[in-house]
Amino acid sequence: MTTDGQADARPLTNAELVQLQKRVIALENLVIALLADASPAQMQLARDMADYIVPRPGSVPHLLTIHASAQMTHLLERSEHFRANMPSPHELP
Repeated sequence: MTTDGQADARPLTNAELVQLQKRVIALENLVIALLADASPAQMQLARDMADYIVPRPGSVPHLLTIHASAQMTHLLERSEHFRANMPSPHELP
């Protein structure tokens, strides 16, 4: 235990890191699939959230925050490929 009462986290093993990578890839692809069918309002909300997490004026930029915002935008852009290739509602069986 640390002085603040939280348990010390042990370093992840290589096998745990590989499993984590697989889960992140799966979640990214699931998010892309969900965004591909999102409404324009939902897409705008996701874009707004990506913009919201960038550092505030006067704040010290945190590299992980900057990369997280960029990754969100990248996922939105990747979903556009699938949005463009989805059949319109009148084309569905």
